[in-house]
Order: sequence, then structure tokens, then C-alpha cells
Amino acid sequence: MSAMHPTFQIRSPFDLAAPAENGLRRGFTTGTCATAATKAALMLLQTGSLPDLVQVSLPDGVHYLTIPVTPMEQFEGWSSAAVIKDAGDDPDQTHRARIIARVRRNTSGQIKFLKGEGVGVVTQPGLRIPIGEPAINAVPRAMIRQAVLEVLETDAPDAGLDVEIGCEHGEVIALRTFNPRLGILGGISILGTTGVVEPKSLASFKASIEVYIRVALADNPSQIVLSPGNLGQRFARASLDLPLKQIVQMSNFVGFALDSVCDTLREEEATLPLLWVVGHPGKLAKLIDGAWDTHSHRSACAVSALMTIALSKHPSIVPELLDANSCEVVIERLAQHPCAPAFWISVEDAIVNVLAARLDRVDAVRVRLFSMDGASLGGTR
Repeated sequence: MSAMHPTFQIRSPFDLAAPAENGLRRGFTTGTCATAATKAALMLLQTGSLPDLVQVSLPDGVHYLTIPVTPMEQFEGWSSAAVIKDAGDDPDQTHRARIIARVRRNTSGQIKFLKGEGVGVVTQPGLRIPIGEPAINAVPRAMIRQAVLEVLETDAPDAGLDVEIGCEHGEVIALRTFNPRLGILGGISILGTTGVVEPKSLASFKASIEVYIRVALADNPSQIVLSPGNLGQRFARASLDLPLKQIVQMSNFVGFALDSVCDTLREEEATLPLLWVVGHPGKLAKLIDGAWDTHSHRSACAVSALMTIALSKHPSIVPELLDANSCEVVIERLAQHPCAPAFWISVEDAIVNVLAARLDRVDAVRVRLFSMDGASLGGTR
């Protein structure tokens, strides 16, 4: 292995052996894999020797990772190397995948990213990568560029480089991901914003929600749907006839999803005519009390919000809500109550008011509440 580049003398090693806050083992992203494989392949091209380990600068500008490299079959004109993805204890579909990099000189004076076998191609707008480009996200591309500069020991390489990134069995792995839904065809995406996989992290889950929202808004649609789960998807497909990409499951992260909608619209200097928020009142009614993360461990039961609406607008149903310990109990108790539809419409309207106050680039918001069996609770206006 070659001597450490000066870059790493001012960075600190990131210790993957140190457990995450939840006690689980961290790993490294496909972006880190692609960067390490590219760096090793370029070192082979430069020196004729493939290192066993390479240091990869992380995007934080402070740390680096030391990544093991495995050799690959070499082809004329190219230098190749591979890295085995280690996602730590995260249930990642690409865990143990072999990420392959091949590099060769070109005369363009630029680094060009090429699709290798098993890496997908972008076919829809909204992913911050041009249509037709390999699905190598912006941060991994920046990491690879940094690695190239470190090997060439210059701030501005005078020769160009073709960098081809692939993944062994990537087409099969991608079928277990949301890539086909996002319009990424033919393989996996090369991802990662920090270079490190936090096991079962909320950050990675939120990042996926943001991607789905960007894809949903990419074609300037007249409406999209946000829903905590499958109820919204069923409603949107049955009642609105929307394509799947305009339906986003946001889980419990309602506030984050709304902010992502606004941020995306703001970046595009666009507005959204209509946003639907659809789901079970056990999640969505919590918004009335200001709970933007609706996980049961991070928010109170929604029955208190329902009681607020009942007391102010529908006092005849207050007795039905007393001692109810869940929204599903309330739904069952009100099933035959003559005021139930009007009550649920009031709940929907209250949620609309809360949502609208947070959405500066959305013209109109509509909420639909459903029971767990898919029956509509409010109006069908």
C-alpha cells in the first residue's frame, strides 16, 4: 500500500468499529465503495500495482475511511478494482454487493461517469441527475472526483478520465428496491450523502422520502398524494387515477415530507395546485395537536385531538369518545352515529387548516380519512 496522501494527514480516521448510538454496527455506502474502487483502479493505472487498502475522504471534510479492495479481471485499456459493500447492521439490499470500478484515460480533460453492468440509468426527471446518465448520485460523484485528485496529486488534472461503475448482480438486487418505481432502470443506484451507513437510521429513511417527493413533483403535476401508508396509495389509484410515482408514502415523517415538498417547489420556482394527504385518523389527527412526527413513541394518542373537535363542533358525540384508548375504537363506536360523517369532515377540515399553514407553495390541500378496512370516514367532496 502506498504512503498516505497529505490530505489524510489533516483528516481523522472514522472508526467503523465504534457502535452507533443505537448500539448497532455502522457500515459504508455504495458511494464509498465506488470511490474506493475507483481510487484503487486509478492507482493501478498509475503505478501498475493494486493496493489492498485505500483511504476514502468523507464528505464532512474531517474524516476518512480505510476500505479493503479486491482485485478484478483486467481488460485492455482499462484498470479495474472492486469493493465489497459492508452495510454494518443495516438491513440494506446492497449489503455484500460487489461494486466494480474501471478507469481509463480520455482526452476530454474531464471526468466522465459511465454505466457499468448492474448500475441503473436515470429515465425520469426529479433525481438531480440528467436523464440518460448512470444512477450515480451527486455526493458519490464528488467523492470520486476528490479521490482522483488525491491520486493524481493535483488540484486540476490535465488529462481526462472515464470512470465506469458497475455492480455484480445489480439488476437482480435493484428489483428488491424502489428503483423501478423511480425510473432507474437496469440496476442499482450509487448512493450516500455521508459515506457512512448508520444502521437502521432515520436519516436514510428520510432521504428516500425526499427522493420520492422530488420524482413526484418533477413533471409539474396538478396534484400529488402524501400518505403514511397503503391507505393513501389505494385511494389515489382507485379515486384519482394517479400514476404510482405521484403517490408518496411518508410513514410518520409528516413534517419532514411537507418541508421536502416546499423545498423542492422552491428550488424549481414552482407551485403545486393540489396536495392530497390521505390516511388513518390515528396518524393524521395528531397533526391537529402539532405532532409532525406521528410515531407512537414521539407523539400522543390522536384521541385527544378528536375530543377537541368533538367538544367544539359536535358535542353529541363526546360521550362516544370518553375512555376510548385508540382512534379505531372511536371509529367503531361512531359507525352508526348519525353525526359521524359530519364529525369526520370537521376533523379533515381541521387537519387541512394545520397543513395549509405550513405549505407556502401549495395552492390547495385536501385531506381524506379512512378506517383500516379502507372505508371513507369523511366526505367525498
